[in-house]
Amino acid sequence: MERKSAPADAEVTILSPEDGASVTSPVTVEFGLEGMEVAEAGSDQENTGHHHLLVDLDELPPMDAPLPSTDQIVHFGGGQTSTELELEPGEHTLQLIMGDSGHVPHEPPVMSEKITVTVE
Repeated sequence: MERKSAPADAEVTILSPEDGASVTSPVTVEFGLEGMEVAEAGSDQENTGHHHLLVDLDELPPMDAPLPSTDQIVHFGGGQTSTELELEPGEHTLQLIMGDSGHVPHEPPVMSEKITVTVE
């Protein structure tokens, strides 16, 4: 599958919570994006995409296919830039990856660092 290109300076980040934070459920997660614009799934504008949140995912999904929608890969095709997650007590990892109009990661992939939070 052909992947859409991403600007070289594109960067997605988890603005909050911070890596290593202790939080309570539901956890509010704020998304940040620079060098691209957020657009709804299906929008084919250049240099746009929408967020996907990887929750407790040990291995990245294939980068050359649409990201599946699962409990661990949460889609934000409406162009959302934040969410509230219900997480069980304990340690959890969170990571963002941008997807194009068809949920396929860009080339190169626009991914945040993986962070770890502890739900009390």
